[in-house]
Amino acid sequence: MKKVFYLASLLMSTLLMNAQENDQKTDTLKEVVISSSRIDLPFKENSRTIQIVTAEDIKKLGVTNVADALQQIAGIDVRRQGVNGMQSDLYIRGGSFDQTLLLIDGIKVDDAQTGHHTMNLALPIEVIKRIEVIKGPAARIFGQNAFTGAINIVTKDVEDNSLVAKVQGGSFDQFIAEVTGTVSLKESSHIVHFSKNFSEGYRHNSDFDNTNYVLKSQFNKNKLPIELLTSYSERKFGANGFYGIPSATEQYEETQASLIGFSTIIKNGNWTFKPRVYWRRNQDLYLYIRSNPSAYRNMHITNKVAAELNGSYQSNVGITGFGVEFSKYYISSNRLGDNQREIATLFLEHRFQFFNNILDVTPGISASYFSDFDNQFFPGLDVGVKISDNFRAYGNIGTSYRVPTYTNLYYTSPTTISNPDLNTEEAFSQEVGFKYISNRFNLSVAAFNRDADNLIDYVRENSTDAWQAQNIQSVRTKGYETQLDYSFTIHNLSQKIQLGYAYLDNDVKKSEANFSQYAINSMKHQFTSSFQFNFFKGLNTTIAYRYVERTAGMSYNVYDANISYRIRAIELSMFANNIFNADYIESGMIPMPKGNVLFGMKYFFK
Repeated sequence: MKKVFYLASLLMSTLLMNAQENDQKTDTLKEVVISSSRIDLPFKENSRTIQIVTAEDIKKLGVTNVADALQQIAGIDVRRQGVNGMQSDLYIRGGSFDQTLLLIDGIKVDDAQTGHHTMNLALPIEVIKRIEVIKGPAARIFGQNAFTGAINIVTKDVEDNSLVAKVQGGSFDQFIAEVTGTVSLKESSHIVHFSKNFSEGYRHNSDFDNTNYVLKSQFNKNKLPIELLTSYSERKFGANGFYGIPSATEQYEETQASLIGFSTIIKNGNWTFKPRVYWRRNQDLYLYIRSNPSAYRNMHITNKVAAELNGSYQSNVGITGFGVEFSKYYISSNRLGDNQREIATLFLEHRFQFFNNILDVTPGISASYFSDFDNQFFPGLDVGVKISDNFRAYGNIGTSYRVPTYTNLYYTSPTTISNPDLNTEEAFSQEVGFKYISNRFNLSVAAFNRDADNLIDYVRENSTDAWQAQNIQSVRTKGYETQLDYSFTIHNLSQKIQLGYAYLDNDVKKSEANFSQYAINSMKHQFTSSFQFNFFKGLNTTIAYRYVERTAGMSYNVYDANISYRIRAIELSMFANNIFNADYIESGMIPMPKGNVLFGMKYFFK
């Protein structure tokens, strides 16, 4: 690991010196407006740890899904249980999958049953404009479930009429077929996407069959635009060893996730209002023995209905951001019962600027009402110093919370025992960092600490016992991370290098139990890199590498490669995953697939 760290440090230093001499690239993130916050600010003016994955980055990597794309972001631990992002869980800075919030165009798609369903609605990459990753105490602005961070998927805008068809096939009998069309009319615009993805699997009972539909429409776009977003995802997959018992080789699961939301933006003088209503539904069918449904069967149906009004007001003393939201959750389950939960939340923050806008100070607070837990009040503070047009230092401090999921409270099985007396998780977090942003070179460095109480853990006395949910007293998580992007040209062809490193230390107060899930498999060291090369016009080549060392002592190196070539209306591609056949595990005891290849062809209709 030391060699990797020293090499990364040397390369970063070299690139920093070169960047200051070659700062003329026009395609830049500097003016991207972060859309997931109430106070709209350009990326370079935010005093928060925010990282952006662009559609171009995803395309160059050659990955087929959001989970695989997020693998290249330092501080994010995506634990998959198969190819094509199957059954992926998101962990940010040592937190759990229940402590990460996913948003789509600002819509919170959390599921009250379990965080395992967070990625069920992760959109197909063909409709994604960018992904915004917000980490640490700054994520408190999203309220419930953004305990360690939040990820906002921003969908593409419609600029003209287009139709793109794509097919891919390769190892494990994988086959992917996609069609994406855009229509721009005088008063409306539309994006329509359909995709089908299936595989026989790389090991016994690891087959899957996924279907996705997405429709995004904007009506009345020349007056008061009304935006409609709908998405439906169906996943059917063999779950060999997925849930706690490696010997349970015949497990099977089907999920159906859907979303429909309406939103608009109203501007009146110094006021901006962003009303939104949406409905999110998830259905989860689980069979312990695929060929014998009567042996053990779960059926959970969850619904979330929500209304929000976010906005801002610009005055002589700065920008005030505000928000009010109400959401109601329903669950109907043969294992968890029929339950309801209401949450009402108020948000308020104000951005002050001093000394000719060199210093910005943003205090904020959120207050939440829960129908089944105590009310919560959580303050926070962001401070930023503009050292130069390109260089900014910042610090964040704040509190966050998470109420238990229904799985935590009520799910009992042969391998898991619930606890209806669980308390709300709480954390107090601090962070300092700096970022340098120019046309060619982006560098961010952050150090952070999180003191969490009442974290929900699953523990057991012996390796053969069932896991039991309980609140553990405290966990301190500290660490640091850095991310670097450097773009340059060779013979007028664009090239790009991305590097990231994260160190995490989870100090879990020892439980009376002998085994703790919270302490198992967390990342300690993570190094990510990708090198995007264009050797001649139309040919793109990317090599990606990541190193992970986990607290359990396991470490691994994974190399991926992608090559694509476009000639006129046809683009051919080849993506190779785990080239050197690394033997590694990301989640539970599920071995990840050895080397595999995916060939593709994309056709751009005129």
